[in-house]
Amino acid sequence: MNDEIMITVGNRFYSFDGRILEIFGGDPVRYHVGHMYVRVTGPDRKGKRVVEIGHGRRPDPRGGCDVWRYTAEEWEQAQGLAALLEAVQAAIDSASGSGPMPL
Repeated sequence: MNDEIMITVGNRFYSFDGRILEIFGGDPVRYHVGHMYVRVTGPDRKGKRVVEIGHGRRPDPRGGCDVWRYTAEEWEQAQGLAALLEAVQAAIDSASGSGPMPL
């Protein structure tokens, strides 16, 4: 990946250069594709989704994570968020050599 992806969702600014995901707004945080996971659950019956991004190769309470909850309307308005998360997951899969993991 050569192009940096930058999007703003609410008060958060996301930047992904193919290796590092940075999230600004509140407490800034950085994740490296070699040591992170992304999990998106939903939509539930009301259209809500949960995005979890954390340190470590899989969810681990010791690694720490950030969780965002989106209503169906917020998810629709979050232009580019799904594409950014897919690009991050593809980079994680490529770095691990294990093939795609479900979002």
